[in-house]
Amino acid sequence: MFASYLIGLREGLEATLVVSVLVALLVKSDRRDRLPLVWAGVGAALVLSVAFGALLTFTVARLEYRQQELFEAITSLLATAFVTWMIFWMRRASRTLSGELRARLSQALEVGATAVVVMAFLAVAREGLETALLFFASVQGATTTAVPLVGITLGLLTAVALGWAIYRSAMRINLTRFFTWTGLLLILVAAGIFKYGVHDLQEAGVLPGLSTHAFDISGVMPADSWYGALLAGLFNITPQPSVLETVAWVAYAVPTLALFLRPRRSRPTASPTDSPAARNSPASSTNPQPAG
Repeated sequence: MFASYLIGLREGLEATLVVSVLVALLVKSDRRDRLPLVWAGVGAALVLSVAFGALLTFTVARLEYRQQELFEAITSLLATAFVTWMIFWMRRASRTLSGELRARLSQALEVGATAVVVMAFLAVAREGLETALLFFASVQGATTTAVPLVGITLGLLTAVALGWAIYRSAMRINLTRFFTWTGLLLILVAAGIFKYGVHDLQEAGVLPGLSTHAFDISGVMPADSWYGALLAGLFNITPQPSVLETVAWVAYAVPTLALFLRPRRSRPTASPTDSPAARNSPASSTNPQPAG
């Protein structure tokens, strides 16, 4: 449930922030007549996202066992790639997101009503499609219970509440710090999704070693215990994984965490004497000036 909640919160907050920036700009610029266009784009994106999730569920239910395992493996690998890209993109763009959206909306307003709808649609559709794919990939082992659906619903509702509070200036949170911490957790969630994709490939017979276990800690972490279920549901850490599953989890988590936690390089600021104007000025000449 917590993994689903985290996905809904993170993806939902990104979409909510985008919408809140668009709405705020229209309100402040006295263009409230364009607000229905934004909500039309948002509504269309939500419908597309729900339809995409339903299509994934419908497709996997109509496949045979081996085809189903292959389909789930492909969706898991795609979800891992999407969440990795999303984490690093938001880490880089969180500080300039508002300014970029304002510039794009100003251009869309100049183009016309259709451009505003398309912009709002694309901004929310990207997050919605990612959410549907991540949710499908993360709950493959729990499709018989409604707990993951409850978790992602609560995450989305929390994101909407936070977005509304930020829009109304009722609360201010450090978005850079928020996306950093949720990014760390999502990297571990993505490692579990990647591990599950490898497991599906082994189930389908594409990869060998399904019965070759790396270790067995079922005596310390029983699968039916609350902490065993928590680790399995959140990070896909199981008490008896195969060697390939363990290698996949570590091979993804360790380098991705290292890259994510690497300090950002600050761009060196040029000194005044380094500018072309300064170099060409008389004061920067190496020839000594005659004494007056």
